[in-house]
Amino acid sequence: MHHLTKAYSLLLLAFVTACSTSESVLDDNEGLSAFSADSLKKHVAILASDAFMGRKPFTEGETKTINYLQQQYRAVGLEPGNGTSYLQEVPMVNIQATAAPTMQVTSPKGTITLNAPTDYVIWTDRTEPTLSLDNSELVFAGYGVVAPEYNWNDYAGLDVKGKVVMVMVNDPGFWSGDTTLFKGKEMTYYGRWTYKFEEAARQGAKGCLIIHRTEAAGYPFAVQQNNFNTSRLQLDNRGKTIPNCDVIGWMPEAVATRLMQEAGQGTDLLTKADQRGFKAVPLGLKLSTTMQVKTTYNKTHNVIGKITGTERPDEVVIYTAHWDHLGIGTPDATGDSIYNGALDNASGTAALIELARAFKSLSKQPERTVVFLAVTAEEQGLWGSAYYAQNPIYPVNRTVANINMDGLNRFEPTKDMVLVGEGQSELEEYAKEVVEKMGGYISAETHPEAGYYYRSDHFNFAKVGIPALYLESGIDVVGKGKEYGQRLQDEYTEKDYHKPSDEYDAATWTMAGAISELKLLFQIGKRLAYEEKWPGWKEGSEFRAIREKQRK
Repeated sequence: MHHLTKAYSLLLLAFVTACSTSESVLDDNEGLSAFSADSLKKHVAILASDAFMGRKPFTEGETKTINYLQQQYRAVGLEPGNGTSYLQEVPMVNIQATAAPTMQVTSPKGTITLNAPTDYVIWTDRTEPTLSLDNSELVFAGYGVVAPEYNWNDYAGLDVKGKVVMVMVNDPGFWSGDTTLFKGKEMTYYGRWTYKFEEAARQGAKGCLIIHRTEAAGYPFAVQQNNFNTSRLQLDNRGKTIPNCDVIGWMPEAVATRLMQEAGQGTDLLTKADQRGFKAVPLGLKLSTTMQVKTTYNKTHNVIGKITGTERPDEVVIYTAHWDHLGIGTPDATGDSIYNGALDNASGTAALIELARAFKSLSKQPERTVVFLAVTAEEQGLWGSAYYAQNPIYPVNRTVANINMDGLNRFEPTKDMVLVGEGQSELEEYAKEVVEKMGGYISAETHPEAGYYYRSDHFNFAKVGIPALYLESGIDVVGKGKEYGQRLQDEYTEKDYHKPSDEYDAATWTMAGAISELKLLFQIGKRLAYEEKWPGWKEGSEFRAIREKQRK
């Protein structure tokens, strides 16, 4: 009997071991030796070379880029990620809206004229040849937010169909300084200008104007003025019912205050909007202006490869990076007109190839499917990832997580990494655990009010409920400290960001920091690829309810 009991115990142990996740038997170090700074440098140098012409969608630069990525995906051993193809077509439209130079504002006191782009900047996501505001009523709708989880609804009991709503950028907590409102200083999705346009359209508004304040927006009004009457890319939504306002745009806070005074309202109306239960205020003003629109339709491409999971192939982990940049544009002081985008984002694109090579080197291939998705048109509005999220090759409710890369550390490693949008998902615990195992630490965002979590491709995965992780390089450079690291970041922002000077430099780009970051992201993805757990959103995340509904 003793022998039978012992035999039974051994069989039970073997069964439990066989049925447990592979996580317990994974070697943390396996695959790390596959990463090569020289290999990463080679890919960055090619993708950021003048021959690739700045990798702008719809150009020869796109053709060269997607051909190179397909070639490298095949060489690494990735399977095509879209049936038998490595490509996903992304149909888009180029919208050239030319707005009239003035807007008339009519009140019981008379008519005043606003001048563009000093007093306002407008454009459209619609494609009709002529759009207008024709004595359209103006309503101040607070923050233009409908957020059930925060018990906040600026549109409660309000009918804005055919009207123009004027709303404030960012969240109530930021403007008021009240940490009990939303997430206080940290921006939520509801604070993003894109959300405010989307919500206004869902409410049936004809137009939406956002009140600009530099601290709340994260950039001066001049950024919007620079884009006045320029062309903008949008997804080709022909045949789909997607609400869009006729006219969208911004105006400075001083102009908005002037309009409120013209309407006989006190200057404290903006402050009142911070109070829970605030009711929208019709201003008794009517706006009139016109806009001429020209459209051009074309197609760009996402590039996608995969490693099919051995045990749960229908469960998917997706790595993303955007391959596009700004192409050829205005020459700088040296006469260089090619916007190479070496850091932004040839580095992240090359990283996809390196990560794929590391996963393929593992002795036991991933149990879940791992996808390597290079998306297009990020610089034009995150459109490649938006299209994928709306037209997923792999079902959203079977996609475990997204890990996004947008600019890697081209110099020496840092002790710290920044969790962008900290407090969103359980993936943050995965990251913290690996960072600490590697002897590092997580540091806080320096500007949480800027809402960077909503400004790169991972955001489109979050919007459809997929937990999404975005890490940025820290500033605590090993052996050199934080001041040195901060200086490097500031110099890039001031001198190279979105300029022709963002070029690969073989003499200074060691890529040691990038390799360190890739090993971190690889460890996180490797755990996700072998375990059975589904990471979720944290309490208070605006994306949690979407995921919970999917997983029921």
